[in-house]
Amino acid sequence: MLIEHLGASPSVHPTAWVAPNAVLCGRVAVGAGARIQYGAQIIAEGGSIDIGEHCIVMENAVLRSTARHALRLGAHVLVGPNAHVVGCTVEDEVFIATGAGVFHGAHLGKGSEVRIHAVVHLKTVLPPGSTVPIGWVAVGNPAAILPPGDHEAIWAIQKPLDFPLAVYGLAREEADMVKITRGLSQALAAHAQDRVLPEDPQARPPESPQGRAAPNSAPVGVDETWGGPAVPSEGAGA
Repeated sequence: MLIEHLGASPSVHPTAWVAPNAVLCGRVAVGAGARIQYGAQIIAEGGSIDIGEHCIVMENAVLRSTARHALRLGAHVLVGPNAHVVGCTVEDEVFIATGAGVFHGAHLGKGSEVRIHAVVHLKTVLPPGSTVPIGWVAVGNPAAILPPGDHEAIWAIQKPLDFPLAVYGLAREEADMVKITRGLSQALAAHAQDRVLPEDPQARPPESPQGRAAPNSAPVGVDETWGGPAVPSEGAGA
C-alpha cells in the first residue's frame, strides 16, 4: 500500500517489489531490485527514507524517519523480521537480524552486523565490519559493545546522549509521559490527512509469458536450505 503523507508520495523502482500488505508512507524511495516483504511498515514522518538497490526488508520490520532524523539504507542491506530501524544511516552490505533495534542518529558502517535482538543506540557510530552479538547493546561514538546486563556501563554512555531531547525535543529534566505523548499526539495527527494512492503496476515484478514472475525478478542470495536470504555468517541469525 502506497500512502501520501504531508504532500509527499513513495516512489518504487520498476524492478523492485512491494508486498500488497506492506505500507510505504510519505517520502520513501525504494531502489532497484529491492524487496519489501509482507507486513513491513516503512513510514516517513517528515524526513525522507531512502532504500538502496537490492535491499531486503523482511516481514513485519518497521522502518521510520522523523522530521529530525532521515533514514538511509545503502545497497545490499538486509533488515530481518520484526526489526525496528529509525532515523539512522546504514551503509552498504549491513545485516540487521530478527528483532534488532537501531535508533535515531546511529551510523552503521559498511559490512557491519547487528544480530538477533541486539540494539544500536541513539547517535551510536558502529565502525565498518563490526558485529553486535545476539542481545547485546552498542552505544556511543565510537561504539562500546556491551552485554545487556551491564546496565551501569551502558547508562554512563547513554545518558549524555540525551534521548528525550534528541527524539522528543524535551530536555531530560522536563520530559515526562504527559508531555511526550501530547507532543506525539499533535505530530501524528497529520496522518489524518493521509491519502491512499492507486496501485502502481510498475511496483509488480515483471511477468513471463506463462504468467509467473520472470527469473530475473527473484531475490538474490537465496539460501536453498530454508528458502530465504542467505545468512551472512555463522551464528548471525536472520
